[in-house]
Amino acid sequence: MDTTFEQTAHARLIAAENRRLPVPATLRYGSTDPLAVCVDFPSEVSLDGREVTWTFARALLEEGLRGPAGGGDVHIWPCGRDTTVVEFHSPYGLALLQFDTPTLRGFLLRTYALVGAGQEDLGEAVEQGLNALFGSV
Repeated sequence: MDTTFEQTAHARLIAAENRRLPVPATLRYGSTDPLAVCVDFPSEVSLDGREVTWTFARALLEEGLRGPAGGGDVHIWPCGRDTTVVEFHSPYGLALLQFDTPTLRGFLLRTYALVGAGQEDLGEAVEQGLNALFGSV
């Protein structure tokens, strides 16, 4: 059974001259893709006027709450005691956002309450991925 939950998060975009602009975001987790978390941004804050979703490893979020993590399109690191920075890289540039650490930590704990570490059933996720890649057989 697929269980998905969402949590609102208030991010701050770090802009030129060290200004911080508020950006609404939604953290999302679903049991059908148990190793991943998503951050959704509404269309009004994207460059092309479309909603944007970033999907990355749940383990990356956990690691980034403790220390610098990431090596691809998403980098996460703590910035003081109550703030975590998430850096998103795209072909169009990068976005540097600050999130409240307690919000991210609470969200992560809720994901583990739904699907515990080491309890991920990857069979369904692999099957869905193969069907998406090759089409339903």
